[in-house]
Amino acid sequence: MKTILITGGAGFIGSHVVGLFVTNYPQYNIINLDKLTYAGNLENLTDIEKKENYTFVKGDITDASFINQLFSDYSFDGVIHLAAESHVDRSITNPLEFVMTNVIGTVNLLNAAKHAWSGNFEGKRFYHVSTDEVYGALGETGFFTEDTKYDPHSPYSASKASSDHFVRAYHDTYGLPIVITNCSNNYGSHHFPEKLIPLCIHNIQNNKPLPIYGDGKYTRDWLYVVDHARAIDTVFHRGKNGDIYNVGGFNEWQNIDLVKLLCSIMDKKLGREEGTCAKLITFVKDRPGHDLRYAIDANKINRELGWSPSVTFEQGLEKTVDWYLANEAWLKNVTSGAYNKYYEHQYGQGHTQ
Repeated sequence: MKTILITGGAGFIGSHVVGLFVTNYPQYNIINLDKLTYAGNLENLTDIEKKENYTFVKGDITDASFINQLFSDYSFDGVIHLAAESHVDRSITNPLEFVMTNVIGTVNLLNAAKHAWSGNFEGKRFYHVSTDEVYGALGETGFFTEDTKYDPHSPYSASKASSDHFVRAYHDTYGLPIVITNCSNNYGSHHFPEKLIPLCIHNIQNNKPLPIYGDGKYTRDWLYVVDHARAIDTVFHRGKNGDIYNVGGFNEWQNIDLVKLLCSIMDKKLGREEGTCAKLITFVKDRPGHDLRYAIDANKINRELGWSPSVTFEQGLEKTVDWYLANEAWLKNVTSGAYNKYYEHQYGQGHTQ
């Protein structure tokens, strides 16, 4: 019986990881730690919340004494650290919040793990989940590899780059057994509708404009969130200690082409005439420090650990649209803020687990 701490497990990616680990590893005791900020939603986990090997704890990774006590209470064998502020626009408005969560919070977890494991690292693992945005921007050619020099351009990516450096430093200085993955843009079910794909799905349903930054030619590699959860499972169990793995979907799309594809899918799903949804596309003022192109070289994780995406982008996007159309109540609760009441209903005000 291993006890695994997953931070940020009520968020978009985290809830998929928690669900996979709770379901696939009944011999593991999974502790889901989440602060339940605007993007943390326990409704993402209703299908596994009654499982005997699952425990939810509400808490803040920036609270060092709380984190230390948590490690003392549960004697964790592993940490999968996903908790992070991740929205670039929000980081431009409030950089310090990103420093506190992404940097200080990560260091608190590293310190707690180092102290709890006291140099006896056999069977232990600290897994830090990061982003391709730490690498900066690419031109029209080339790919990010695990050896690409860091060059962050936004407060968000700078905070994630800093946390990556701390994780590596704890490995090099103290011998802490770590792995890091840097992933590309995720998409799929349970995504908070401030990000491009769920925002557009929501706006199309309500005949609202589809805001596209600049000329729409910003290019991203897209990774289906279910495949990302599979990659995290693979790296956690089989990744080499101290190593870094880039995780990508081998799916480069310009924003404008992605939204046009999404519009075509939505026209069909909603029974609208082809081209109807595309009329909602609206170009808006670009954001500061906007990186032109991200592209991941995911050959290392494929070559060394045998992981590869299970779906094409077109397949994954259609699965995503189907989920949102079938779960309008979830989307309504998120956009209205009603999802915040779920914690109080399930756990009661003031309770942490």
